[in-house]
Amino acid sequence: MAAGDDVRNLLGLYCERIDAGDFEGVGQMFEHGALTEPGGKELARGSEAVAAFYAAGTRLHDGSPRTKHLVTNVVLDIDEAAGTAAVRSSYLVLQQVGDRPLQPIITGHYHDTFECPEGVWRFAERRFFVDLVGDLSEHLAYAIG
Repeated sequence: MAAGDDVRNLLGLYCERIDAGDFEGVGQMFEHGALTEPGGKELARGSEAVAAFYAAGTRLHDGSPRTKHLVTNVVLDIDEAAGTAAVRSSYLVLQQVGDRPLQPIITGHYHDTFECPEGVWRFAERRFFVDLVGDLSEHLAYAIG
């Protein structure tokens, strides 16, 4: 596979693990990486801290957040010689809980950096940006904004 495919696979794997409520698995993806706010303030770094961040902030319903994360509009800037990639993408999160209808609950975009130190691509940083917010009451354990 090409580097772009490897990076896109990481974007998709992140979505799969979040939607499954597999916060430990998400944390493993950031063993050498960090989550940051738009201004660069670090939220969590490393496997355990990232897993704890998601576990503390995400409401579960029968073991899962009952969400579907979609990542689209992926723009890749890969420097294979340097083993680095800067990636911009948009996200949409859908949720369905109980008798509520399926609904979009948040949209935004990511600025991710990846590194490939030993022939395997991995997250270096994920920077979150929120664009539009719906009803997050059944998803997050904290308020946005």
